[in-house]
Amino acid sequence: MTQSQGTIAVPGGKVWFKRVGGGPGRPLLVVHGGPGVPHDYLLALQRLADEREVIFWDQLGCGNSECPSDTGLWTMNRSVAEMDAVIDALGLERFHLFGNSWGGMLAQQYVLDVPTTAVSLTISNSIASIPQFSGMVARLKRELDPATQAAIDRHESAGTTSSAEYQDAIRTWNETYLCRVRPWPYELQDAFARIGVEIYTTMFGPSDFHIVGTVRDWDVFDRLAEIRVPTLVLAGRYDECAHEHMWQMHQRIKDSRFELFEASSHMPFIEEPKRFDNVLRDFLRHNDATGRRPT
Repeated sequence: MTQSQGTIAVPGGKVWFKRVGGGPGRPLLVVHGGPGVPHDYLLALQRLADEREVIFWDQLGCGNSECPSDTGLWTMNRSVAEMDAVIDALGLERFHLFGNSWGGMLAQQYVLDVPTTAVSLTISNSIASIPQFSGMVARLKRELDPATQAAIDRHESAGTTSSAEYQDAIRTWNETYLCRVRPWPYELQDAFARIGVEIYTTMFGPSDFHIVGTVRDWDVFDRLAEIRVPTLVLAGRYDECAHEHMWQMHQRIKDSRFELFEASSHMPFIEEPKRFDNVLRDFLRHNDATGRRPT
């Protein structure tokens, strides 16, 4: 499988990218989550590189990219400008866009605010409103066992989140609502080990339970009808990004397609790989030929 990699200058520094595979299909640009969880956990999408080029990049502040110390860089607007710079530098004109989690938020903001020639958008296990997401995680935390809930609350209140008890509680959360495969595959473990802590804490906050960072008020829920790119919405039954919310997103995006993965939480590309590949391949192939330009 052919591969190439390099760096791109974006607002604030340089970011790393990798291009994998090729074929008759239009390229797929993969936007990772976090913010600050590098591309590694999404390497499962390389399975699609037998019929199209798949492109990964590590956003500024994490992974193989530069990690500047200027916290003023960590905003949604600068992230959109970074994404635009990456697309321009890679020479992408008619391409597919895939965003998971935070990457889905960034991809939504990009197609809403930047004129794009993308032929499709896949929003994977994401949200359209931080205030609504805060309500989701509060509800899901109440569904954990009392001891786990208490450990999360106690240690976050005391600022002792490095304690073993807190880490065990977060592991329970992650294995319930992020990825239910046991054990976690190496690429997922590696991505979490290399998380850009500063960008996450500046944009989100100390945890998903206390979102006090620069995106705390982010909300495009009422703008979803403006999306004019053919869109696929992927949700997981057990996801922290509640599938009910994602269904409502789908209803607001004209002619979008919705797929619920019954055995998945936040990462169906790992948890239900065969069905995920079938769904995404079908959607991408269809829009290779028929993707409409936004109006």
